[in-house]
Amino acid sequence: MAVQIRSAASPAKGGAALRADRGAERRSRRYRRDVRWSPYLFIAPFFLFFTAFGLFPLLYTGWSSLHRVSLHDPTTMEWAGLHNYTRLLEDEFFWNALRNTFTIGVISTVPQLLMALGIAHLLNYRLRGSAFFRVVMLTPYATSVAAATLVFVLLFGRDYGMINWFLGLAGIDNIDWQNGTWTSQLAVSSIVIWRWTGYNALIYLAAMQAVPNDLYESAALDGASRWQQFIHVTIPSLRPTILFTVVVSTIGATQLFGEPLLFGGAGGQKGGPSHQYQTLGLYMYEQGWFNFHLGRASAIAWAMFLILLLIALVNWLIARRLRKS
Repeated sequence: MAVQIRSAASPAKGGAALRADRGAERRSRRYRRDVRWSPYLFIAPFFLFFTAFGLFPLLYTGWSSLHRVSLHDPTTMEWAGLHNYTRLLEDEFFWNALRNTFTIGVISTVPQLLMALGIAHLLNYRLRGSAFFRVVMLTPYATSVAAATLVFVLLFGRDYGMINWFLGLAGIDNIDWQNGTWTSQLAVSSIVIWRWTGYNALIYLAAMQAVPNDLYESAALDGASRWQQFIHVTIPSLRPTILFTVVVSTIGATQLFGEPLLFGGAGGQKGGPSHQYQTLGLYMYEQGWFNFHLGRASAIAWAMFLILLLIALVNWLIARRLRKS
């Protein structure tokens, strides 16, 4: 009788084991699918937004640059081929904007990065309230472009500005900062320097704290002063970071728009009465939204994009050479 009971129960146990195996197999398949496809689902929102707000506008702008398009009727396009690009090569205002972009970029980038490097070197030492100073360094970056530019407009005012007041104490006559060529470019560059120096200083500070202390101890044992340690230990260790900040600052200078626009007031898109500080961004804005030439503005945008690609290529070549050395 007991044998019959065991024989009757064994099929039930076998069926339960089979169902358990099938359930485990399904869970295993779900787990493999989850491990394989979940990362793509996590990053999918980025690619969706990039396609909608990055890639599509870029391609559509490139298509518009090959047509004559007016802001009054943007859906009507007339094929122009490379006419918008060849016209840029003959446009003195385009070359003026390119030259202004380069000079403002140099005037703002070089002092900015040198000051950031010095500030980071000071903050790298153990100072009292170092966390406070780091927050202070980041405050200009968190300030809006409009607020910062309006303050600097007041500072650089011809008849009432504080800068001219200080210069007057030294016997220097009032300077018309907004209407001069170099003076206006210096004023615009000072806004960029003020906003981005602290940001770059924190980047340099993070890189400095990653430098091994053994290098400084060895240099100190060899009799190197702090200045010599900074030149021969810190700077070589920061070469990749310095290259990164140079490239990022150059890209930002190429796209400079808000500061010169607000600095010029009502006619800011012209970059001054003589276009003396009109950047490529302002020139594109003027052509598209004031002269209503969307095709021409699209060509300027793609010219800026090609310049950025050239900068990226130079960055890649320099970085490659640094890795080899």
